[in-house]
Amino acid sequence: MGIFDKLKSAANSAVNSAVSSAVNSIGNKTETFTFTKLPESVAELQALPEATLDSPFKTAALSLLALCAYGADKATGIEMLNFLRGPRPLSGAEIAFLDERFRDGQWYVPFSYFKGATPDNDYSPTEPYTVEVSSNPHSAASEGYMTLWLKSGGADSPRQFKLRMKGDGKWFLWEQFIMVGIRTPKSQDPWA
Repeated sequence: MGIFDKLKSAANSAVNSAVSSAVNSIGNKTETFTFTKLPESVAELQALPEATLDSPFKTAALSLLALCAYGADKATGIEMLNFLRGPRPLSGAEIAFLDERFRDGQWYVPFSYFKGATPDNDYSPTEPYTVEVSSNPHSAASEGYMTLWLKSGGADSPRQFKLRMKGDGKWFLWEQFIMVGIRTPKSQDPWA
């Protein structure tokens, strides 16, 4: 085995060890994140302790904050999401999807994942902003990827983020499945 092969083997071994460690520590686990203020710029997002991105749970929590920002200011939201996506920025199709979700005044969808946000209070979360991110035994079904779950106050089943680990051990947003339909806020529901 040549020197290049030895170095490559050592690097692969380190990555596999990090993935294995992350997978073995997951199982049924819930991590709670609390934010006194929602970031309004990528610099504020990067200043949060979770911005180390050394855990898929941290990246998922920050991804929720970025989607909240997107509803208020598209350019800021894109900048935050691109930071959380690492070497794979949002595509035009992904931006169009998010634009469509927010177009009909559905700014409240990402807020529905915070504690206290329900259709009855128009998805006004309790402050400080608290979100629980959960895993299950199948969260790490694909090597190097992690699927984590968030519960919405407007849906019966949890919704997911899919994250991917880069070779340096940092976790990045791969896909989001939280910007989907939820129950209409009471103030907008003609049947309420």
